Amino acid sequence: MIEKDTYKTLSKPSDDVLYKEKNSKFFGYAFPVTSEDAVKIHLEALKKQHHSARHWCYAYQIGTQENHYQFRVNDDGEPNNSAGMPIYGQIQSFEVTNVLIVVVRYFGGVKLGVGGLISAYKTAAQLALEHSKIVTRTINQDIELKFEYKDMNKVMRIIKEKKLKIKNQTLELDCTINISVRLKKAKDVLKAFEAIFGVDAKVLND
Repeated sequence: MIEKDTYKTLSKPSDDVLYKEKNSKFFGYAFPVTSEDAVKIHLEALKKQHHSARHWCYAYQIGTQENHYQFRVNDDGEPNNSAGMPIYGQIQSFEVTNVLIVVVRYFGGVKLGVGGLISAYKTAAQLALEHSKIVTRTINQDIELKFEYKDMNKVMRIIKEKKLKIKNQTLELDCTINISVRLKKAKDVLKAFEAIFGVDAKVLND
């Protein structure tokens, strides 16, 4: 089985969308995120922006490979699984990751029931994603190269031939170069460097 080396995410935050149901207002937002700290920042900003709302329900998923996904759902006072899970269902449906979706609810005086809530939160999350620009990105692996300065030309030749991206480098008597390689090419690139005597190549984010 060939390991998947692309993922879908958002290029920028969505515009806010509004869904109304029986006088309740549901504002949907989608954000690209790569950490829990970023999630907290967006939630705090929305709570300030919508300080008179009743609920700030959300779901997020972080990670680029299925077996390493980190996700969380939050009903924020709504009945169990009536808000966070329907929102998360849309993240799965659109097959996006590194994403946070928040739906802010203003209560309109009429109870919607669990079924009505599930439908409303799902729709608001769907609209937020439909109003987002979804992009496909590659999953990359970082490789560290350690070698002596005398082997510089051999190393740089492979970097140039394979069009590899240098992330950072320290070029002294003992040299270190960190490169970023698309996942499916990583094994071949490692082999190419390991074939050079005196070059130590290792994967950093396996």
